[in-house]
Amino acid sequence: MKILLSTLNARYAHASLGLRYLRANLRELRECAQIVEFVIGQKTEDVAEQLLLLNPDVLGLGVYIWNIVESTRLVTQLKLLKPELIIVLGGPEVSYEHEHQSIVQLADHLITGWGDVSFYELMAVLANPQGILQPKIIVGKQPPLEAIAWPYDEFSDHDLAQRTLYVEASRGCPFKCEFCLSSLDKSAWAFPQGEFLAQLDTLYQRGARVFKFVDRTFNLKIDASLDILHFFLAKLEQAQQQGQPLPFLHFELVPDHLPERLKSVIALFPPGTLQFEIGIQTLNPDVQARISRRQKNQLALDNLVWLRQNSNAHLHVDLIAGLPGENLTSFADGFNQLVAVKPHEIQFGILKRLRGTPIIRHTESFQLRFNPEPPYNILSTDQLDFLTLQRMARFGKYWDLIANSGRFSQGLLHLLGDSAFDQFMSFSDWLFAQSKSSHGLAVDRLFDYLTAYVQTPQFDGEAEAALKAISADRARVSQNARSGVKRVDAANRSTPSRQRRHLGEPLKTLFSS
Repeated sequence: MKILLSTLNARYAHASLGLRYLRANLRELRECAQIVEFVIGQKTEDVAEQLLLLNPDVLGLGVYIWNIVESTRLVTQLKLLKPELIIVLGGPEVSYEHEHQSIVQLADHLITGWGDVSFYELMAVLANPQGILQPKIIVGKQPPLEAIAWPYDEFSDHDLAQRTLYVEASRGCPFKCEFCLSSLDKSAWAFPQGEFLAQLDTLYQRGARVFKFVDRTFNLKIDASLDILHFFLAKLEQAQQQGQPLPFLHFELVPDHLPERLKSVIALFPPGTLQFEIGIQTLNPDVQARISRRQKNQLALDNLVWLRQNSNAHLHVDLIAGLPGENLTSFADGFNQLVAVKPHEIQFGILKRLRGTPIIRHTESFQLRFNPEPPYNILSTDQLDFLTLQRMARFGKYWDLIANSGRFSQGLLHLLGDSAFDQFMSFSDWLFAQSKSSHGLAVDRLFDYLTAYVQTPQFDGEAEAALKAISADRARVSQNARSGVKRVDAANRSTPSRQRRHLGEPLKTLFSS
């Protein structure tokens, strides 16, 4: 029996951790299985061709919110071309509310939830001609973590050299934020720490330098967090002594849980080696209570200030627009509070209704109207009408292109003035009126638009000073394009390009301490 494990990743640089768990846990059938990954946007016929050329008996397909439409097209074609191909689905998009999903109706089996053990059990039955007929819907078993085989040997040398490696020290989440699928977890479970660090060491020795931790709560248990950080500090010291590229680490950080002993270790990491993704989501206490989100706002903000002033960590902070009961004024106030504490990036997202999440219970009370098609984004609420949410979505895209990119750091100061949200919204509205697009805007074109905007009546600032700042930004970006982005540490080649741009910011910018 030949088994293909596949998915459509959001980007080529992403290497699916889930597929590698499945292959690693196939036991005696592992050598019968092959991982074949694709990227969304590829022509469905081409994907189907590549899969069928491998002549599989079984296809295990990972389905997510970003690939559900294309995955459905793929399964439709495969079933037309090779009806006898057994297709097994898994992943968060099909684990909940799957009764009326066309992709599930087309497939032979669906494993909901955890698939590490259950996929093997299904394959063992299918490999046996005398096997018992299995149900279409299989509820995935959740074994003890120590019973799950490690997936990291499934990363190829090419993966290590060219792609982001996803790793996890734990699964689950103790928090119950209703917009998140992790709210369905009963707790958080840690993998055996010593064995996990041994796996990291093997990856490092093989040449891995970029590690993205998918743990929802990296700093939940401080002792475990410190063990991981000390492990990488030792690697950093070794790399510096030998003139090798330094590792780059990404963690999701709980913002209001940063004790002194964790701070003291975070402060030891040099520039360009550490990134924290920090989910603030909302700073409105009423909205937080409504969606079951526990967060000490002032402590979270104080910790962001400390991180910005006392560490070299790159700070990526998340906000969500469209939460039940949050209006434009409330959201703007939270946004301005975050700008004031100066993270490197503020990711401005729009609420999505992930299948299975309890956010749906607020639908009628707050007139939540979600897009029925992926990505299930909120279209309107009782506080934010459709046109307002459209403006906010464009704001988020332009903010990412301009503020988060690290290219416009001096001009941004003048653009935002004393009221960041209002001023950038004014620019966002003007830019859309001029460009008719929030996609595909080249850097040079954005500089041209910024230059034009600060000379209009809508701009509430000193045009001459703004023009000088924008010109300085353009010259710096042009120089970097010719010579390569200047690195704080020439050996630190692992730092992603956007983070390197933030390292090179002038001292006096909005996003500097």
